[in-house]
Amino acid sequence: MKNKKLGVIGGLGPKATAYFYNLVVDCTVAHKDQDHIDAIYLNHASMPNRTTSILSGDDKELKKLLIKDAILLEKLGASHIAIPCNNSHYFWKDIQDSVSIPVINMIKEVINRVKLINGGGRVNKVGVLATDGTVKTDIYGLECRKNNIEVIYPSKKYQKKIMEIIYSGVKGGEGADIADLKDIIGELKSKRCDAVILGCTELSVLYGNTLDPYIIDALYSLARRSIELSGKKIKAY
Repeated sequence: MKNKKLGVIGGLGPKATAYFYNLVVDCTVAHKDQDHIDAIYLNHASMPNRTTSILSGDDKELKKLLIKDAILLEKLGASHIAIPCNNSHYFWKDIQDSVSIPVINMIKEVINRVKLINGGGRVNKVGVLATDGTVKTDIYGLECRKNNIEVIYPSKKYQKKIMEIIYSGVKGGEGADIADLKDIIGELKSKRCDAVILGCTELSVLYGNTLDPYIIDALYSLARRSIELSGKKIKAY
């Protein structure tokens, strides 16, 4: 495949975008600078809060800005677009319809990876750790049910803790304890989930790159697909 240029709608949030950049670099087979992909990153940190916009129903401005950024990236020469933000994929179809280049659907990429668990064996149930906005829109649930996979979300107690980890711990810079995240993963394991999806990019930042096949990191899946579409080789998992 001819080398192509990746466009990224970033800043949602900034730490997650920075981590995504590093993932793309680390997951690319490269022996010199020229082996890495060309990319355009828009760090649109002033974008309206995704969870607040979705939960309030006042999401017109958010959708308009996401579409505007996608159009800009296409004009700047991007061949395809990645959005390292799970919440924003609620608007994926609107964004994709606004441009003629592919917008990677991170949700679908994650479910494709889920289906590879146990060498492609049957996956009946997955847990999803995400913001209240992603939980409300059920974007993971919708995609999982298309593949006859049941989705389990944390209890109210743990969902509240997830929001604290995301917004105070990672976004707010107060620091978060990975042990708290692992406790929540433990709850989903106790409900016999075959895997747990890190469905918020801030959780990806906290957990870090993992070789644990039980954990499916949405940001990692997005990075791999971004490399593939850019015409570069992906390091073995």
